[in-house]
Amino acid sequence: MKIFHTADWHLGKIVQGVSMTRDQQFVLEQFIEEIRKEKPDVIIIAGDLYDRSVPPTDAIQLLNKTLKEILVDEKTPILAIAGNHDSATRLNFGSEFMKASGLHIVGHLEQNIDPVIMHDEYGEVHFYLVPFAEPSIVRAVFDDQSVTTHEAAMAKIIEQIKQTMDCTKRNIIIGHAFITKDGMPEPNTSDSERKLTIGGTECISSALFEPFCYTALGHLHQAHFVANEKIQYAGSPLKYSESEVTHKKGFLIVDLNEDGSVTIEKRMLTPVRDMRVVTGMLEDILQHKVNDDYVFVKLQDEHYVKGAAELVRTVYPNALHIERTVVYEQLEQHATTMNRVQMDDSELFELFYTEMTGKPLSDEIKEIYTDVLEQLIENEREKQEVL
Repeated sequence: MKIFHTADWHLGKIVQGVSMTRDQQFVLEQFIEEIRKEKPDVIIIAGDLYDRSVPPTDAIQLLNKTLKEILVDEKTPILAIAGNHDSATRLNFGSEFMKASGLHIVGHLEQNIDPVIMHDEYGEVHFYLVPFAEPSIVRAVFDDQSVTTHEAAMAKIIEQIKQTMDCTKRNIIIGHAFITKDGMPEPNTSDSERKLTIGGTECISSALFEPFCYTALGHLHQAHFVANEKIQYAGSPLKYSESEVTHKKGFLIVDLNEDGSVTIEKRMLTPVRDMRVVTGMLEDILQHKVNDDYVFVKLQDEHYVKGAAELVRTVYPNALHIERTVVYEQLEQHATTMNRVQMDDSELFELFYTEMTGKPLSDEIKEIYTDVLEQLIENEREKQEVL
């Protein structure tokens, strides 16, 4: 069986104020073209179809158009689940009658997790669709008060699946979670993906997925396997933040063999414009050829340059963010101490001065500022006494 595994489309995504819908349409058209060429047996979308629970109209239209082309035009079944960005209710709507057309979407977690059964020349393949669910949801669904963490929640779900799972069949699970080799915390390589929990850990041990031939995951935006090649993140089809500029975006082609083993190929998608970081002096950057890429510009100039953003955009009209690296390095150092106490007027001025000049505030200027501030305070006090 040939499977296309994709995830984290985040339709309706806005990056630094720029809508990514047209860019998403561009890569999804490539994805559909690959479906026409490769003729997969099934498409897996492992969560986060939308970027937020109430997506914009153009994002909804794009999803409808894409699903229609896959299902109706190419007659390829789709197995999809809700991610942590999706509205489970929105995706779950109409799911029962859409199954007849080959669209299997699971938004809400239910106590009975029956597999979607598909066939190839070797027999049945059982797909278990597990949408993202907070531990509190899992606790309520299974009436188990011991479920307090994401790992305990997933363990409970898999325990429920195993009660009726036919181990003589090839079993695949589709999930949306933060899976690590040993369940220990690891860094997320994308800062465009929000944490699943506040306090405690969101990580889940890969050992839980041992009963399955293949685990198709969504949530982490960089494609990679966890522990072994049977547990895979497809990654997002586009770059969505500065932290993702080095990622290689695309989807996975999974060939499921008769014995349950898998052969995996990463297929790249080419964006209409790349997303990358440009570093250098403003004078040098202005000599670059005009380029439409999405760029994060890091200016190395020591001094503040008036109108730098406007100048940069004459070369990079789609620049998403422009900063002076000297300022941000100093601000990071400053923030280490500033976060420990509430900033007063003097500290705020010092922060402002550093940002504008790229240099620390001298003792001489500090003294002048203090004298002026004290005089202003005294004048204000005198006015209040008169009133």
